[in-house]
Amino acid sequence: MTLLRNSGYWRWSAGVQLNRLPGMMAPLAFTVLTTATTGSYRLGGIMMAVFVAAEMVGAVPTGRLLDRVGPARGLVVLLPLVAAGLFLLAAVASAGAPDWVLLALAIPPGLVAGGLNGGFRTLLAATVTEEELPRAVSVDAMILEGVIVGGPLLVALLATSGPVVPILAMAVVALLAALLVPRRTVPRDPQRTVERQSIPVAACVPWLAGLFTVGLLLSTIEVGLLPLVLRLGAPESATAIVIVVLCGASIAGSALYAMRGKAGDPRLFLAGFVVGGIVVSAGFGWDGLLGGVALIGLCTGPLMAVSSVNLQKLLPERRRSEGFSLAFTVQASGFGLGSLAIGVLPVWLCPLLGVLAALVSCAMLVARPRRAIGTPSVTS
Repeated sequence: MTLLRNSGYWRWSAGVQLNRLPGMMAPLAFTVLTTATTGSYRLGGIMMAVFVAAEMVGAVPTGRLLDRVGPARGLVVLLPLVAAGLFLLAAVASAGAPDWVLLALAIPPGLVAGGLNGGFRTLLAATVTEEELPRAVSVDAMILEGVIVGGPLLVALLATSGPVVPILAMAVVALLAALLVPRRTVPRDPQRTVERQSIPVAACVPWLAGLFTVGLLLSTIEVGLLPLVLRLGAPESATAIVIVVLCGASIAGSALYAMRGKAGDPRLFLAGFVVGGIVVSAGFGWDGLLGGVALIGLCTGPLMAVSSVNLQKLLPERRRSEGFSLAFTVQASGFGLGSLAIGVLPVWLCPLLGVLAALVSCAMLVARPRRAIGTPSVTS
């Protein structure tokens, strides 16, 4: 594969994974910090909610800023600001600050961090060729699974040295990500327009809906995993088996998509979400739960990849950081809504929300497939 020999891609990959790692570490790191310094693990959960809310509020403005100054230049400046905010949080927590101060200090790094994923995703378009892009996005999804699992494990290891150490490590990781921001990019077509164009919102909506569906359905399974297992009469420890199946299937689906190296039809992956969600909801025993989760996992990586590739085709080049930041925010809102649903609805009903979202997304793509699937870039 040409991608495997692309050193620029692997530098980008290392940088984006380091950028993501603090977010994966944050839930457990905040809980460890507040439990040790204030005696309240619940405060850690509130801190995480505040941090995520700040990310969602700051995502689009930060992405717009990155588009104006250039993603590479902006990331080099903003990542150290995230690190500075985390260093300050660790220092203030060590000094025994009151709860409201800790909550307030979780806001600034969240506001800045919200749009950084969009900036990195924009740089990917300038790091690999258009032919390499589907494979590049799929390989990234496979590596991301390791970051998702590795973040909490790293916190658990570092917490043995002190409750503030994981927060300090998050700051250091952000600084390392700044050092790995790609500088070299693929040559650009000199005929490509440089004027600031509007985002074709109507054409982007089906792909945003697909990403929302991913967040919604996955959260109802991941957050509701314990009640889903308990209703089958299995012990709590059995949740680990389901997590392994979900992660393994997701990696396998991304690997198969990467081997193919082409953007597939998202309606196939959405159909997998529909079938998998119904099977999980119906409660067809242990085999049904594992089978439904595996099907959803197999379709997750490809659906995210094809959505990302098509969004890039639709987004104007000078507004991609803003557009991708919006996409990440939409996906995060789906995850948040699914988590909320687990708290207020019967557990069997929650996966059906993801099924409904998948059906709506599929209907959008059926209604106007030529506008959404494989259309040429509006910036060409």
